[in-house]
Amino acid sequence: MPVYDYRCINCNFTYDIFHKGKELTHDVVCPKCGSNEYKKLMSAPNISIGSSGNSCETGNCDIPRGSFGGGCAGGMCGLN
Repeated sequence: MPVYDYRCINCNFTYDIFHKGKELTHDVVCPKCGSNEYKKLMSAPNISIGSSGNSCETGNCDIPRGSFGGGCAGGMCGLN
């Protein structure tokens, strides 16, 4: 079930909406000001690379930038 990111044109607030099925434009309402004027943002997919034994959760984030094989996506452990 998709989650889309939006930015309110009225107040510039960024928010996301969880859609149960397809994206319905009448569901997109800014939670801060109530406006239905928005810009849809590009979202990066959330993927995991490697095994669970070599990931940030286990404290093993010493993977050099650009390499593969850990759950931190090639040295991106500090990014949230």
